[in-house]
Amino acid sequence: MLKLLIVDDEIKIREVVKEYAKAMDYECDEAANGYEAIEKALNNEYDCIILDIMMPELDGFSALKEIRKQSDVSIIMLSARLEEEDKLTSFEIGIDDYVTKPFSPKELMARVKAVCDRRKKNANTEKFVHEDMIVDISGRTLTIEGERIMVTPKEFELLLYLIKNKGIALDRERILEAIWGFDYDGDDRTVDTHVKMLRRNLGKYKDCIETVRSVGYKFEV
Repeated sequence: MLKLLIVDDEIKIREVVKEYAKAMDYECDEAANGYEAIEKALNNEYDCIILDIMMPELDGFSALKEIRKQSDVSIIMLSARLEEEDKLTSFEIGIDDYVTKPFSPKELMARVKAVCDRRKKNANTEKFVHEDMIVDISGRTLTIEGERIMVTPKEFELLLYLIKNKGIALDRERILEAIWGFDYDGDDRTVDTHVKMLRRNLGKYKDCIETVRSVGYKFEV
């Protein structure tokens, strides 16, 4: 059974989402603001957090940043704002999906399932080791020179996807579909932004991610 945390200052939205989630046998917790979201997220185990951006006391962006310091739980952001910059900022911080209001509760539940299914698919017992860089797939950790490197869930999925397709030039559209889903309505800049952040976190191994001109990227060691 999946366990969800629904974070929104509008009780009616929480009730609707909870109703549809429980119809799918999901267990649900609620939070009405960013502070409550942080406290519950860091003291409980959730499969996915549905997090609104515009909230009183502490907004979703701020809550997301704090949660990401200690947890890589799957997060779907909700927003009534349509600005592309909000979406890009959300993905840069480390969300798994973005849904604009008004939304279809059925579609939201489908996205929750898709996000959690992708997480499960990647949760196996393999490890990728290159010199002193270790990518623990089951533990979803990246270690370089014995030090744990903190990356966002999307950065980790991107790294894992590149590694699994080592030596293959992957175009941006293919990467978008694999990591963000076929129905993600962002553009190529999302991939470029995440590659930039991932390279920064890889440090001395940043050149393992090669840019393939007019195509996209590939992983080489």
